[in-house]
Amino acid sequence: MPSDQPSPRDRFLALLAENIAAGSFQKLTLGKPRQPAPDPSLQNLFVRPITLKSGPHLTFVWRHTTRDVTKNYLSAEAFSQINSLLSHVFLDAHLFTATQTAQLETQSDGTVRLRVKNVTTLASSATLINPEAPTPHDLPKHHPIPATAPWLRSLGITNEHGQPREGMADKFRQIQKFSELVSHLLSESAHAENGLTPNEPLRIVDMGSGKGYLTFAMAALLAPRAHVTGIEARPELVEFCNRTAAAHDLNEHLHFIPGAINETPLASCDVLIALHACDTATDDALAQGIAAGARLLVVSPCCQKEIRAQLTAPAILADALRHGIFQERQAEFVTDALRAQILEWAGYKTKVFEFISTEHTAKNLLIVAQRTAPCGQIGDARAQRIRAFASFYGVRQQRLAQQLNFAL
Repeated sequence: MPSDQPSPRDRFLALLAENIAAGSFQKLTLGKPRQPAPDPSLQNLFVRPITLKSGPHLTFVWRHTTRDVTKNYLSAEAFSQINSLLSHVFLDAHLFTATQTAQLETQSDGTVRLRVKNVTTLASSATLINPEAPTPHDLPKHHPIPATAPWLRSLGITNEHGQPREGMADKFRQIQKFSELVSHLLSESAHAENGLTPNEPLRIVDMGSGKGYLTFAMAALLAPRAHVTGIEARPELVEFCNRTAAAHDLNEHLHFIPGAINETPLASCDVLIALHACDTATDDALAQGIAAGARLLVVSPCCQKEIRAQLTAPAILADALRHGIFQERQAEFVTDALRAQILEWAGYKTKVFEFISTEHTAKNLLIVAQRTAPCGQIGDARAQRIRAFASFYGVRQQRLAQQLNFAL
């Protein structure tokens, strides 16, 4: 007999409409595009309330593999779009309101499940995203890390007024951009198979943490859900960072230990980050994260010297690559493209992109890898393509391949 009860999808949409009307809607995330996807590059949609000069709207941020597309809609039109998207485009939806969270999941057999939780029941554990209230465009930009955070001042990033110190504006932007990026990556992971669930405790390791700018940011952004460890070879920086963490009551979930990246094995790790680890130190960090079972790897490579010494230009490229600048850029491309392919062979889905404008830093390439399968189970065809790529450029050895026992 047909049931008179509304379906999970109808209840979810009713909850969404009720909170939009009441002004208590905070954020909506749509994920898991149906297959075959109408646009293969589409990954997620993020919806937030925003106040424009013409009144309240909902802003849609369409996240694609290599770009984001933003559009603003009045509430009625936005609701109609969401209704259609849930029917034809996305399988999962996450709703955040002032008092509740709701998750709508469509299973592989077509069944739909709705889970609703009161916000008060989540107070004891850090939620993945702290949704923002509607923000007028004319107000100062929201930062994931408040500019007035005392630890920013102790690290020399900002002054007593929360403004970047002279020469630190680019570093301040990098901290904010990276924090925003990590929030999005964790949100994406929550919708992925074998991903990190929203309330799951996190073990985060920053390999080569330096003065701890991003290590502190991760601890501040994700506390108390995450325990963050910085690994740094210079003991004076380790001592300074631990002292600063204690001074700002962050030492319960943030600590630093001395050690070189390639000499500090990890017992366990959920998320590994390594920004600007020089040359093969990036490979060492990736290998350490893979060995520790990390489900998310985020690295920003630099100084790709290992491949440049081996690079043998194919005949068609020989004239171009006799110029040093082209040879350097080619070595960077080959090194990081090879890393991304080896990570995929190792069971990770990878993305490579610029995470901050070159106006602020030349070292802006980011490799992001999310665990999807056991190491080496991607297949022989992928392995053969990797070997063909290496052979084309005359690459005989590469550090990450060696660490994972992958023969080039």
